[in-house]
Amino acid sequence: MRTLKSFEVSDTKAFKDHLLQWSQQFFDIAWLDSNAHADVYSSFDALLAVDALTLIQTDAYGAFEDLKAYQKETKDWIFGYLTYDLKNDVEKLVSKNQDHLYFPELFFFQPKKIIQLKGSKVEFRYLNVVADEIEGDFETILKGSPVYNAISTSPDIRIKMRIFKDEYFKAAQELLGHIHRGDVYEVNYCQEFYAEDTVIDPLRTYEHLNAISKAPFAAFLKLNDKYLLSASPERYLRKEGTKIISQPIKGTAKRSKDREEDELLKKRLFNDSKERAENIMIVDLVRNDLSKSALKGSVTVAELCKIYTYEQVHQMVSTVISQVNGNRNPVDLIKDTFPMGSMTGAPKISAMKLIEESEAFKRGLYSGAVGYFTPDNDFDFNVVIRSILFNATEKYVSYAVGSALTAKASPEQEYEECLLKAKAMREVLESSSAEG
Repeated sequence: MRTLKSFEVSDTKAFKDHLLQWSQQFFDIAWLDSNAHADVYSSFDALLAVDALTLIQTDAYGAFEDLKAYQKETKDWIFGYLTYDLKNDVEKLVSKNQDHLYFPELFFFQPKKIIQLKGSKVEFRYLNVVADEIEGDFETILKGSPVYNAISTSPDIRIKMRIFKDEYFKAAQELLGHIHRGDVYEVNYCQEFYAEDTVIDPLRTYEHLNAISKAPFAAFLKLNDKYLLSASPERYLRKEGTKIISQPIKGTAKRSKDREEDELLKKRLFNDSKERAENIMIVDLVRNDLSKSALKGSVTVAELCKIYTYEQVHQMVSTVISQVNGNRNPVDLIKDTFPMGSMTGAPKISAMKLIEESEAFKRGLYSGAVGYFTPDNDFDFNVVIRSILFNATEKYVSYAVGSALTAKASPEQEYEECLLKAKAMREVLESSSAEG
């Protein structure tokens, strides 16, 4: 049983900043931040889990059964991630592309300390509490000490492309050939940008990325020497009791500082037939995935092609909801829909095979999911996009971006969309390099 204690704070922004700084002393950290977005399905404004009591990390094969056993055994909150390459546990697929990050393919931990912030209320949920430990931690966090010691960043971060522009066009044309022959309807084709022999300050880099993106599913994840710094705008899958919610994103447009032009860009995205076709294809795929476990007739589309506005971009988002039997195992519900259709294409298996043949890097945690399970078998996971990955031991920094190719796609426009999505990550890394 966890000990629960609640407090009120007057300055929530300062408390969040102090809380994330305080967390850096631990080897295992999961930080989830909604950035004050009005999400009707959200349970918190920010959620921190630190200090693993138990954990599981595995490769892809048998991963979902291992996770099911771990989740059932702990009967507690667990936080972690599912990499894209768990597709190999769902279907007879492989991942043979280059990997320089070396993250485990599945990782979850049972934290000793969980701190949740909603409005001005802070809840501490601790395991194995010693006398006055919660009160002591609260006072330490509130005061903002000890001060975080910044890590010296490499002075000249050189970001490289895993493939060059002409290689991107060639692969995109080959994928369009498969689409025109009817092998697939849509393929999410991605590319990696990376920096070698590079050191970044993970916390400061995340704070900068989060400040310019203010994404609704932001995450900071630390596994000893491995870090995820995520400004994700997309929810993969959430379970609330017997309700399942998926919110795929397909369709991106740039922002403008001019209000009238910005509104025009938003309307243009909403009326773009190609972008709507991409989104609707993935909605159909998500409906099919959810129907594997849904009660008959319960899969509904609550929102179709709604435009959401974020700091950097406008996005086209749909919301698909289903009802499930209360006895269904939560891990099985995820396995039925994994990986998320917005990052594969349709039909899903054919698209994933083409992705493996066409891409020049192993996706790993990129286009996977980060989130948590509760003791009541609920869960919530994002889609790992708009994210920076860092292996401190290898001194390797990576971020990847992609876009959906359909029959009407223009490789030139898709390439520009990729650069638009990469803008925030590149800006953050270049500015941190300049600061030194």
